[in-house]
Amino acid sequence: MEVKVINEQSLLLYFKEEISEDNYQEVNLTTQYILSKNIPDIKDVIPSYRAIMINFNNDLIDYKQLIEKLELDNLKLSKVDSTSNKNIIHIPVLYNTEMGPDLEEVASHNHLSVEEVIQIHTENEYLVYMLGFMPGFPFLGGLDESVHTPRRAEPRVKINAGSVGIANNQTGLYPSDSPGGWQIIGRTPLKVFDQYAEPMTLYEAGDYIKFYAIDEQTYSQIKKEINDGQFNKEKWVTCNGH
Repeated sequence: MEVKVINEQSLLLYFKEEISEDNYQEVNLTTQYILSKNIPDIKDVIPSYRAIMINFNNDLIDYKQLIEKLELDNLKLSKVDSTSNKNIIHIPVLYNTEMGPDLEEVASHNHLSVEEVIQIHTENEYLVYMLGFMPGFPFLGGLDESVHTPRRAEPRVKINAGSVGIANNQTGLYPSDSPGGWQIIGRTPLKVFDQYAEPMTLYEAGDYIKFYAIDEQTYSQIKKEINDGQFNKEKWVTCNGH
C-alpha cells in the first residue's frame, strides 16, 4: 500500500496496479478498517478499483496527524474466501442483433461465432466492483479475455435501458437510457434501477452478477410481469437454477 497526499484535504491509498478480486478485497477490508477507527476529522472514505480516497477536515487535522491516527502499519489484511456467502444476482438477457446491435461485431473481432460469444459471456460470475457513471451502473470484473472488445469508435447518442455491453476488458449494463460507447450485445427486461424502490438497485458493490440467456417469449413475459406489478424476483433474479 502506498500513501499519497493529493491536496491539503485529501489522501489516496494505492494498492496493486490491477483490477482483480484480491485487490478488491484489500481495498474493501482497508475501507472497513478506516471506518471502524471512527475518526471524526474524516469527511469521506471513497474506495475504487485499486485506491481509497480519504477526504478530511484540514482545519482540524493535517495529513501527518491523520496518517498517524490511521495506524496503517497495524492493519492486518486477511484473505477473504470469496466463495463463502457469495450473493449472486441472476440477470436474464435477450442476446440477438435487435437488442444487441454489436453482437456480431464482438464475435467478428474475436473470431468467434455469435453462439460462442453468448456462451462465454454467460459462463462467468462477475464481481460488482463499484456502481458509478450513472445511478445503478455496475462496473464488473471477470470478463473472459476471449471476448475483450474495444469501445465503439463512435459512441451512440442513446443506448436503451437494460442494454448489456462490453468495453475493452469489462462488461456491464445500462440501468437507464444514456449515450455511450460500449459494444451492446443484448438487453435485459429487468428494471435494475428504480429511484422509488428500496433498495434502488438489484445489486450492490461486492455482489456477483451472472447473466443467463433467454428467448424473445421469455423477455416479453418478464416485461409483462413487471408492467402488471407481478414480477417474481425469486424466480428470475435470486433463483440458483439459472
